[in-house]
Amino acid sequence: MEYMLFVIDLIGTVAFAFSGAMTAIRKEMDMLGVMILGMVTAVGGGIIRDIILGITPPQAFMEPVFALGAVLISVFVFAVFYFRGQRRKKKCQPKEKGHHPISGQQFQEILMLADTLGLGAFTVAGVRAAFNNGMGINYFLPVFLGTITGVGGGLLRDMMAGDRPYIFVKHVYASASILGACVCVFFWERAGEEGAMLIGAASVVVLRFLAIKYRWNLPKIAYKEEK
Repeated sequence: MEYMLFVIDLIGTVAFAFSGAMTAIRKEMDMLGVMILGMVTAVGGGIIRDIILGITPPQAFMEPVFALGAVLISVFVFAVFYFRGQRRKKKCQPKEKGHHPISGQQFQEILMLADTLGLGAFTVAGVRAAFNNGMGINYFLPVFLGTITGVGGGLLRDMMAGDRPYIFVKHVYASASILGACVCVFFWERAGEEGAMLIGAASVVVLRFLAIKYRWNLPKIAYKEEK
């Protein structure tokens, strides 16, 4: 069981660190900005969860292996795209500006994949934290903590990058986390801790991929101010 939990945390950390670093690169941040945004995306949701649970200092500071791992992953991503960009820059003519290391379409595809994997992993990790800290007295709190753990890092990433939070505008992002948390809580006693986490994470990933493939979005109002 402990091995599975480590793998889930590792998948979530790698995926979210990658998405945070990618966003920082897209925003043309320097190496330090890439490191910080990658780390915040990877551990931000867990920090918010621990503060709600009254765990201080949060686990990310007491056991910084995942935070440091997120920094290393961010450095690796920065190095890959930095040298890739340098090679493309040399191939372009001096007056050309089209040497960005990654296209907008590629960025969106990679970000969606990384966010989906991280979202599934951290949503069920948040549910588990609620049950392990005796907070499973009702269904609301584990679902809430699972959701905030899943979306918290991405929310902080977008705010720091100056974007509208991705969770409110694209492909049922937060809704997928809520569904996964509900599924995990429902199966917690029926399928056991390990089974519930696997089913919950899988439901997040499946719903996200379906939403991306079929362009599902929640209804919204198109508002335009009159001049």
